[in-house]
Amino acid sequence: MLPSSFTGGARYMMQNYLDAMSLCKCFGYPDFFITITCNPKWPEVTRFLRDTTLKPEDRADILSRLFKLKLDAICKDLKERHLLGKAAAVVYTIEFQKRGLPHAHLCLFMENEYKLPTVDHVDAFICAEIPNRNEDPELYTLVKDYMIHGPCGLANLSCPCMVDRKCSKGFPKKFQDHTTLDSNGFPVYGRRNDGATVIKNRIELDNRSVVPYNKTLLKRYQAHINVEWCNQAGSIKYLFKYINKGPDRATVVVVQGDNQNEEPSKDEIKEYYDCRYISACEASWRIFSNEVHYRYPFVTRLPFHLPGQQNVVFGPDEDINSVLNKPSVKVSMFLSWMERNKDPNDTMARTLTYVQFPIFYVWKIENRCWEPRQKGKAIGRIHSVPPSFGEAYFLRILLNKVKGPKSFEDIRTVNGHVHDTFRDACYALGLLDDDIEYIEAIKEANETATCSYIRVLFAMMLLSNTLSRPEVVWESTWKYMTDDFIYRLRKFH
Repeated sequence: MLPSSFTGGARYMMQNYLDAMSLCKCFGYPDFFITITCNPKWPEVTRFLRDTTLKPEDRADILSRLFKLKLDAICKDLKERHLLGKAAAVVYTIEFQKRGLPHAHLCLFMENEYKLPTVDHVDAFICAEIPNRNEDPELYTLVKDYMIHGPCGLANLSCPCMVDRKCSKGFPKKFQDHTTLDSNGFPVYGRRNDGATVIKNRIELDNRSVVPYNKTLLKRYQAHINVEWCNQAGSIKYLFKYINKGPDRATVVVVQGDNQNEEPSKDEIKEYYDCRYISACEASWRIFSNEVHYRYPFVTRLPFHLPGQQNVVFGPDEDINSVLNKPSVKVSMFLSWMERNKDPNDTMARTLTYVQFPIFYVWKIENRCWEPRQKGKAIGRIHSVPPSFGEAYFLRILLNKVKGPKSFEDIRTVNGHVHDTFRDACYALGLLDDDIEYIEAIKEANETATCSYIRVLFAMMLLSNTLSRPEVVWESTWKYMTDDFIYRLRKFH
């Protein structure tokens, strides 16, 4: 459950972030991070505008439709044609540049047998060098046109990437004979000093300015397609937070006041509307009802509730008796799960936890029941709740452990004894000894949340004055709260 202070947009972005992290929890770390940028010089666009005086950016509808077609084709290549190996999951987010061009940030999860176990396997999929012009002139031209960064640095101090007279993207890179890992576990791609160069904006550039790419994808789709290997723990949260961060915003206000120390009043609603910029491409994309956030397989969000406390939605003029007789009140997704476990002919259902259920069953909202899955794939994610919710929090802990319960009493039953509360059942299972429930809460939050959120969560636990031994909780979880310190120190230095 998200804090009430979250706005609708923030809640939507956070839900997408949690869904993406659920895929990570199920399939492991993503293996490839791919950025795909729309190319206004695609032959289809050029052919369409051939006999007109229009520029590509004047036809945002054409760019949006074509980019969607290309993106769908790339996803099909990755999911069905196994271009980089057999894929288990794909998640992408669409963003729009201020000049109008759309681009996609895509995370690709590979099946276990197709993951890249060591850095030695990276070179077969990712290249960061200029190809030989005589051996492959087509690839040479594509790399020159789409995969060269800059020129920047001293050769072009006005380049947009320059910050404090340095390239914010770290170009030009260093020459490297072989692909290796740096001290933080991130790949440093092979960039040999083989004399290969290209001329861009009348400046000669070598392998140090090449953006990593995949040869097959670049040849097939002829656009800027940056491919990175990201199977490292330190990069996962950054990637998912980055692709779900929403649009960038900035506000500058000049206010005349008598008191210099007086802070002007803030109208947050007006501030949101003033900052929200929608380009023609984004407007076209949304008019065509294209996905801004895409996930495969589907993530089923699993609600739950305490006995008799399911959500009831009704209008101001509805009769209370008719409201209480609605099927949605009597049969919730959570209650239907326990009803399914009562079927004597379905032995599989009783071997699954609630979060495992969507893998083998699908929720039919029209019939208000779970039915065996016939096609497609999905994974489950139970809505999270903070420890301050009391019994609901302890019920959620049990739902991750208990298999096949037929009633709330079954959930509270441990070794044949029905406990009075879900908290007592957690104690009986050994889940709450020595503040272990708080340690588990922080560990679970680490799978989906950022370090700053985990620090706030620990502070809230301290303020609640319910930790019996705070030092034990700290010793067990401090690493999760300090993951980003090294990056913060680098930023300040």
